[in-house]
Amino acid sequence: MYKSNNNIVYNCKYHIIWCPKYRKPVLVGDVEKMLKNILPFKANELGAEIIEMETDKDHVHLLISCDPQFGIHRVVKGLKGFSARVLRENFPHLKSTMPSMWTNSYFCATVGSISLETVKEYIENQQLRTKRK
Repeated sequence: MYKSNNNIVYNCKYHIIWCPKYRKPVLVGDVEKMLKNILPFKANELGAEIIEMETDKDHVHLLISCDPQFGIHRVVKGLKGFSARVLRENFPHLKSTMPSMWTNSYFCATVGSISLETVKEYIENQQLRTKRK
């Protein structure tokens, strides 16, 4: 589904993964439930949409759609910062056992609705298309 702002029409989706500090297995029980409740709220506030979300005890997977002008890095930073603050406020054991909630790093990959080969072929054949007209 295409979205737009004042300047562009876009369809940008990203697969994001991040982990708790030291890969501690803390995303279980009520911590996991709260995380899954607060991330969509914050994503919406940042102008992004979480399409899919799942956690394991030591990492978070998200499929996110966001405006490329805002930047996926801002979305991830906002989600990680907000969730760290809320989780550590609500679960004192996280505050006492972890110096910070999340690692500084994360994984990010773009996800397309068509294959790389299709896009490459479309670009390669642009001159052929215009010559036919």
